[in-house]
Amino acid sequence: MAAETKFSVLPRHIGIIMDGNGRWAKKRGLPRTAGHKKGADVFRDITTYCSELGIEAVTFYAFSTENWRRPPEEVNTLMDLFREYFEELERRERENEKMGFRIRFIGDISGLPADIAALAAETERRSNSETRTTVNIAVNYGGRQEIVHAAQLLAQQVQSGALAPEDITEDLFAKHIYTGDLPDPDVIIRPGGEMRLSNFMTWQSAYSEFWFSDVLWPDFTRATLDEVFADFDKRNRRFGGV
Repeated sequence: MAAETKFSVLPRHIGIIMDGNGRWAKKRGLPRTAGHKKGADVFRDITTYCSELGIEAVTFYAFSTENWRRPPEEVNTLMDLFREYFEELERRERENEKMGFRIRFIGDISGLPADIAALAAETERRSNSETRTTVNIAVNYGGRQEIVHAAQLLAQQVQSGALAPEDITEDLFAKHIYTGDLPDPDVIIRPGGEMRLSNFMTWQSAYSEFWFSDVLWPDFTRATLDEVFADFDKRNRRFGGV
């Protein structure tokens, strides 16, 4: 059962750019890796809160196609955090089933270390029957890369004769992106002080509301998310109409 809320409407799908981990650590004289570890704890709590509220889907920007350019130590720490997350999922499998988490990984998973790619596939298989909250974790992901991937899938169908070019519509294209079975995000959240999408959900964000904040991701709380919901509650979403 969904938790009681004071909002008249909640978003069905939330996108979150988890930004500010490194700056959070620097402010405290800690290595950037400490910020990522703290950010991972916040990810877990916000995921749980979304399920408690009955949010249909939440997509977290965890590792972009551009993040490989970061220092090797930082990249290795992020990969180890993914491994720790898989270990935690195994320990808390019954609890996650109770929460109704369907966990998916979107992006070019084949470009990840082999053990992480295999663990991601197994996690998706185990949670695929859950229906309460879909948790998308965008790893080795880029919005433009996602669009190219969808175009390649459609091109293959055209090449095989299964599809004519004039049959390609926005709706058909949308079904071939990673989140094609979900509603587009109603709101995209970016803490950390930056005001850009950074190649996140480029296709899906056409009519998303945006919420930006100076709060760094490791300081993001359930109360912060409530601020997002209160703001979303006031938005007048016309989708191009009057």
